Amino acid sequence: MTTTPGGDLPMRTEDGRPSLDGLVAAMPFAGAIGLELTQAEPREVRGALAWRQSLCTVGGALHGGAIMAFADSLGGICAYLNLGPGETTTTIESKTNFFRGVREGRVQGVSEPLHVGRSTVVVQTDLFDDTGRRVARVTQTQARVAAPTS
Repeated sequence: MTTTPGGDLPMRTEDGRPSLDGLVAAMPFAGAIGLELTQAEPREVRGALAWRQSLCTVGGALHGGAIMAFADSLGGICAYLNLGPGETTTTIESKTNFFRGVREGRVQGVSEPLHVGRSTVVVQTDLFDDTGRRVARVTQTQARVAAPTS
């Protein structure tokens, strides 16, 4: 996420918070992979990623990199929503445990902050298939950094 809270996001809600579409638009890669953001609050971010052939590997399984990118995007949004004015964030560490492949449907994701500190935010993202079975768990550390000035 390269914009700062209160910065120039494409759309905002009436109370001034970034809109779901605005958060995805702030990360063009998230939009390119098809991230669908369904909820975004500092304590919980939810979204989905639809299976499609262009995101697959051999045998029609959703590529692990696509799954990791989806989780990283949700986690980045969660970290972003926990920043202060004039801050931005970047992933500095990520660990993924895969439990099963996805060959159809959608992957649902839920990100929650485990730790919001002065210099880092640690986020856990759980991913599930359409039947509710766990696909992966991702834990990532996001650095809190001063946003670049123009």
